[in-house]
Amino acid sequence: MLRLFRFCSVHVRCKLLPFLQESYQGHKVIGASKLSTAASTHTMESTQNANQTAVSYQNVVVMRHADRLDNFDPLWASTAERPWDPPLVEAGRVRAFQAGRHLRQSLGYPIHRIFVSPFLRCIQTASQVIAALSGDVNGDSVLIFPSDVKVSVEYGLCEIMNKVAFRNNVAPKDGNWGFNLSKLEAMFPIGTPGSNAERVDKELPQWEESFQQSRDRYQRIFKELADKYPAENLLFVTHGEGVKVAVSSFRKDAKVYGVGYCGYVELRRTILKTDQSFITGEFDVLTDSDQTGVSYKTTKPSDQ
Repeated sequence: MLRLFRFCSVHVRCKLLPFLQESYQGHKVIGASKLSTAASTHTMESTQNANQTAVSYQNVVVMRHADRLDNFDPLWASTAERPWDPPLVEAGRVRAFQAGRHLRQSLGYPIHRIFVSPFLRCIQTASQVIAALSGDVNGDSVLIFPSDVKVSVEYGLCEIMNKVAFRNNVAPKDGNWGFNLSKLEAMFPIGTPGSNAERVDKELPQWEESFQQSRDRYQRIFKELADKYPAENLLFVTHGEGVKVAVSSFRKDAKVYGVGYCGYVELRRTILKTDQSFITGEFDVLTDSDQTGVSYKTTKPSDQ
């Protein structure tokens, strides 16, 4: 696929290249979303054309959490201290670890930064995924080391905040969801929490947001986080609706009808870098329907 970008009044035609990662410091990001500033210490091998424009990829994986307890024990919420925030069942922990191992064996590129919804099922899913990515699994090569990936909680990746999503009227009556971010991030493997990462959303969405508002939120947070770290590959651990939005936002002809536990999609976009700026292309959805636990139909032939 070829993409055409305009930069400094010069047309640059770039063919998509294998994954490249390049160091950057305080560069502007120019794309469909607003300008942002980013900083990193990661190193990227890149190619440059005659106009001194480096070409690379950014990869983003968007994953649903694993199996939540209240879907297997309907009575759990009636006695739980936090009935709105179920943990994983044991089978869910196993599934999350297996999902991490699958990522490790299939992605072909490292994950540099992970953002997680504050709900416990997502925190526990991310912890298992990180363990699989960074541990020794059947002699496989290690994709990441805990010290090489940073993990942080991001409010904007949270569940849809309305009574339909929180069935059985389990939402806190006083509006206090009781998220202690320090305690949540302490659940991640030692060395991984990204304490220096400033959260995009400083608080939870307003209660009783509409489904359209939640979809707009997911689309916004995906783009803002990607623009904030344009030279890093990202993993978002979120909820089923978030994965649906990751497909429908970047593949307009797709209608998602199913997202399984730990179902995920891969997104990729081209990054053009000059001395002072990143110019971003649009994300492409790389994952086919039913390939990784996400099912969708297309309404017209894909042009990808």
